[in-house]
Amino acid sequence: MARVLVIEDNPVNLELMVFLLESQGHEVHAAMDGDRGVVLARELEPTLILCDVEMPCRDGYAVAAELKSDARLAGIPLVAVTAHAMVGDRDSALAVGFDAHFAKPIDPPAFLKAIESMLGAGHRAPAAPDAASAAGAAPGDVPDDCRAPLPGLMLLVVDDTPANLHYKCQLLEPAGYRTLAATSVAEARELLLATRVDLVLCDVLMPGGTGIDLLAAMRRDERSRAVPFILLTASTYNNLLRKQGLAMGAQRFLTHPIDAIDLLGEIRAVLQEAAALRSGGPA
Repeated sequence: MARVLVIEDNPVNLELMVFLLESQGHEVHAAMDGDRGVVLARELEPTLILCDVEMPCRDGYAVAAELKSDARLAGIPLVAVTAHAMVGDRDSALAVGFDAHFAKPIDPPAFLKAIESMLGAGHRAPAAPDAASAAGAAPGDVPDDCRAPLPGLMLLVVDDTPANLHYKCQLLEPAGYRTLAATSVAEARELLLATRVDLVLCDVLMPGGTGIDLLAAMRRDERSRAVPFILLTASTYNNLLRKQGLAMGAQRFLTHPIDAIDLLGEIRAVLQEAAALRSGGPA
């Protein structure tokens, strides 16, 4: 696996890149401004550096100039990950020292494919149902103890970040699940009224209502009261939210970045526990 430094001032974009890279087994370090990014680059000498262009303190162009002027760091691949995707932006990034240019919003499969290409075979993750391969994965690509315990199970995935939502659905479907996707609590509640689901996988902090709000609404409704519920939150761990979610009936409170196989294993375990409760047998 590789050591990757991500320099990005937008928390959502940073969270997504860290999530994707750590799901592939890479060691990821993060900086939220250019100055800190340069310091970490010198301390860590990473295998790869991903860097935003527009940032406080020192923008990506200044970061590139600084890193490429350092003989120890000049050979490290440096990738601009930026919303600047107009004609000429790529050439401008390459001219100041970036080795590649990747446009936002991030498409997880394309992003991971590009990262693998830059890292080379020696740093690639082992075969797993990751975002790069999930769309075309065969059933055998997912370990048996992580696949859906029964065919046809429907999972509702709730996340306000479209890229995160896309990634999770691409992970679940090759494992044998059907998926519904919602970007808000309101949208999730509408889907729950229209469709029977077997499990809800929900982000915690979202605008317009949290995962805790959705959980509370489901536990008040006889139709959805017994549906297993997994809360999945960012690496900024909040123990109060964890206690609140579990006390209200969530089966799991997980933090991401989380390994793809671990997440599939947790989902399978929760579904098996729910089936055992319904049958009155052991989990």
